[in-house]
Amino acid sequence: MTEHAVVIAGGGPAGMMLAAELALANVDVAVLERRPDHVLAGSRAGGFHSRTIEVLDQRGVADRFLAEGQVAQAATFATTVLDMSDFPTRHPYSLGIWQNQIERIMAAWVAELPVRIYYESEVTGFAQDDSGVDVECSRGQSLRAQYLVGCDGGRSVIRKAAAIEFPGWEPTRSNLIAEVETTEEPPLGVRHDAIGIHGIGRLEYEIRDGEVVYMDGGPVRVMVTEQQLGPSSEPTLHDLSEALISVYGSDFGIHNPTWISRFTDMTRQAAAYRAGRVLLAGDSAHVHSPAGGQGLSLGVQDAVNLGWKLAQVVNGVSPQSLLDTYQEERHPVAARALRHTMAQVALQRQDERTKALVDVVSDLVSMDEPRKRLAGILSGLDIHYDLGEGHPLLGRRMPDLDLVSAGGPLRVFELLHDAKPVLLNLGERGGFDIAPWAERVQLIEASYEGEWELPVLGAVTAPVAVLIRPDGYVAWVGDQTQLGLPEALSTWFGPATGA
Repeated sequence: MTEHAVVIAGGGPAGMMLAAELALANVDVAVLERRPDHVLAGSRAGGFHSRTIEVLDQRGVADRFLAEGQVAQAATFATTVLDMSDFPTRHPYSLGIWQNQIERIMAAWVAELPVRIYYESEVTGFAQDDSGVDVECSRGQSLRAQYLVGCDGGRSVIRKAAAIEFPGWEPTRSNLIAEVETTEEPPLGVRHDAIGIHGIGRLEYEIRDGEVVYMDGGPVRVMVTEQQLGPSSEPTLHDLSEALISVYGSDFGIHNPTWISRFTDMTRQAAAYRAGRVLLAGDSAHVHSPAGGQGLSLGVQDAVNLGWKLAQVVNGVSPQSLLDTYQEERHPVAARALRHTMAQVALQRQDERTKALVDVVSDLVSMDEPRKRLAGILSGLDIHYDLGEGHPLLGRRMPDLDLVSAGGPLRVFELLHDAKPVLLNLGERGGFDIAPWAERVQLIEASYEGEWELPVLGAVTAPVAVLIRPDGYVAWVGDQTQLGLPEALSTWFGPATGA
């Protein structure tokens, strides 16, 4: 039996991000991926919102994705684009990038790290005990791990086998999405009607002055709402043809599909993100309509929240109770995203009654405060983990400030490339002694002269010092009295050495 500290079921974006996080923390991690490689047939889903681009920037790999994607103001609510170009972030935009590109780039990054990937293999069963999990795999091998993480999608085998409930709402509508060739030139763009939303676009496109400009020729990407809720079986080219004819009056001679898929607005969330030594992340923990484009971002951010915590438990730095904070922090974030996604789906219908509601909502969203509030939610920039009372920074993302240190200029996010926590002292040098945590926490002394501004909240009082977790969220704000600092260090990064 082969042993690993952590086994991850599923090598999609959430699973691979989690594998990278664990590898950065020197955890022996393996990924089980049912496909033969990380090459996806077709473009699939696509896009990251601002906070997820920041998360990738924290690890020093955002430029790899930005080089292949299209930067745009793509966060929308109802029919209104939520312009966030005035948000205080280096990435005040969304990134249009297809999932097949995302997975290829992420796989190349993970290949640079000590991660074992078992291709053409998936979990068929497992049994956990007090010290670990025995994992049975489809190719006959058996693995032993301290922890098993299910990143195996909305139909998660791991979630079901762990008997974790998955409450929520049944689907009310379905959409077909496909990549096909056509013999006739279809009308490109988005269309709304009483049934829902439909769209046809070229796979190759550019964003010019905020507008989508499609390249000439090539396959098209089709998304069409079905007249009735479709069956759970795999859709066919005939199904797509019928759906297109019902909406457009023609199927434009569709042929040679690269892939065809059906998705619904089913909305569910795992009642628990952990059952003993089994955890869930990404679509295994929550499913919803892709309206709003939050799915990939939610999964990647789950992984970044869980990764460093699981690593500290595995490495014996922190007690298992640290894993409880994973659900405490991420469950409310996903629950809010699910509510907003359901609202987005409801507003996609354009019958006269719903259109009246859309018009009212669009008027409200065009106002500055509602725009900022909703853009903060969709982008993930307003996430606030409840870490108690205190400075507005507490529990929120640390801004990527341009600092000045003795060694020269540096960005805050550069300090997080190795996924290690940072105590950033912006006051008098030599005022902090964290020797009992010195091997776990970086102490950085620097200065910053600019204004402190947070998305949605605006300007905040400049802190003297902040303790930044590996996921980029602030765990403590204080000064050189160090009030509460030892407690925060112990809570998040284990007891003091020698304690």
